[in-house]
Amino acid sequence: INRKLQLLIINLLAVMSLCNCLVLEQCMKFNVTKPNAAPVNVSLYYESLCPGCRQFLVFQLVPTFIMLQDIMGIDLVPYGNAQEKEDQGKYIFTCQHGEDECLGNMIETCLLSMLGINAFPVILCMESGVDVLKAAQPCLGVYFPDTKWDSVMNCVKGDEGNKLMHQNAVKTNALKPPHEYVPWITVNGEHTDALQDKAMDSLFNLVCSLYKGDKPPACGQGLKKKTNSYCMN
Repeated sequence: INRKLQLLIINLLAVMSLCNCLVLEQCMKFNVTKPNAAPVNVSLYYESLCPGCRQFLVFQLVPTFIMLQDIMGIDLVPYGNAQEKEDQGKYIFTCQHGEDECLGNMIETCLLSMLGINAFPVILCMESGVDVLKAAQPCLGVYFPDTKWDSVMNCVKGDEGNKLMHQNAVKTNALKPPHEYVPWITVNGEHTDALQDKAMDSLFNLVCSLYKGDKPPACGQGLKKKTNSYCMN
């Protein structure tokens, strides 16, 4: 009975964490515009259990994308301050916040590979949960009930996930300038202290200000949530 209650509580917490996600999702149909300029592309290099990364992803990145999806592109790279070494043709990863973070990074990497842009609400749900790992399966079930959790774990535990995470490592290690902390943000492939500060202060306002075409109606409303927590490399 205690085990069943525990699972019920975990699932209820996961569902509760979806409330904000689902409300934000409804905003999408009210913010459709016809873009007439190149989108503003934002890349987030992060770790699944880094508090500052979770805060930025949940309160700024995904909500901003939902509101400004027609003028904005985003790329999630779950790796951050991890390290890798090669051993007999496979890569072994060590993560800043331990093995659980490596597992969280791998789950989110596999979700991104399997679902593409549709993985964003699942990852938002995970990162806004009390426990990122325990929220993963219930979050997937809410958004994609036909996608089997076993298929995600096959990726996580197999060669595919290993190769995908290595790609994240290569991409992260190729950053210029090299990342010094996470969340590390690039805008249109560029990272500067000024862009980082503006993104952390209000990514929404930054994207609206950088977009060179006609501004969507949402840009007149604003969305601001300052995040200033980092996980140092």
